Amino acid sequence: MTSLSYIRAFSVHVLTASGAALALLALMAAVHGTFNLMFLCLGLALIVDGVDGTIARTIKVAERLPRWSGDVLDLVVDFVTYVFVPAYAIAASGLLPAGFGAAGGVLVVVTGALYFADRAMKTPDNYFRGFPTLWNVVAFYLFLLKPAPWVSAGLVLLLAIATFLPFKFLHPFRVERLRAVSMAAVILWSGLGAYALLTALDPGPWVAGGLVLLAVYFVGVGLTETR
Repeated sequence: MTSLSYIRAFSVHVLTASGAALALLALMAAVHGTFNLMFLCLGLALIVDGVDGTIARTIKVAERLPRWSGDVLDLVVDFVTYVFVPAYAIAASGLLPAGFGAAGGVLVVVTGALYFADRAMKTPDNYFRGFPTLWNVVAFYLFLLKPAPWVSAGLVLLLAIATFLPFKFLHPFRVERLRAVSMAAVILWSGLGAYALLTALDPGPWVAGGLVLLAVYFVGVGLTETR
């Protein structure tokens, strides 16, 4: 393999690892209470996570660089962006009842770590099995909708339990069923989510309602497939 091919292949791993840098910046923003900036960094990490695998498969990174495991790297980055940083935001932002923030954060990171260790986290038809620890998205909706603290706590508990339940949850990029609709829903969700961030997570009822309906779609596809 030529030096140029090596650099090109390794640069994909660097792209994936940049998600960890974005997670650190998101955590720093959360510590300072600038949660809009935190969600912006986590959103950029989502974009990286959405494109790096396709690039890696296109230029056959696994074959060119067998020493470096893209799968392990991806899991490490996904844990900090999908679970760890959002857990801190949920615990430290006052979303949960007084005195329950730390417990809620611990519940998120422990169940999230166990889910990432599950070798059967995906079904043969590329659905996630159980709630796939999308705590970054959960935190976004909690900040957006601002439910009562006990409602937020109940939702966190319910989703932590759902991590281990045997139902299907849509992977919009890999599940063949309704893929075109799911991709369109992802694009629409991204646009509405970006607008919500521009309005300091106060976009008005129409945008918030649209984001809720899209969440119902993503959950509903997997549940109807299970049935």
